Amino acid sequence: MWIITIHSKNGIKMFEFNTEKEARDRFEVMEGCKILSEVIYFNDKQLIES
Repeated sequence: MWIITIHSKNGIKMFEFNTEKEARDRFEVMEGCKILSEVIYFNDKQLIES
């Protein structure tokens, strides 16, 4: 899961995306102070083994 966090004069907003490509495409056009993060759950065996 990918999360974009935006801090602007309107407050803090978070947006969730399933794929990195989707998140990066939106990240480029969003305005404000922004952070792109990948969330990996400890119990997601598919991601741990790769």
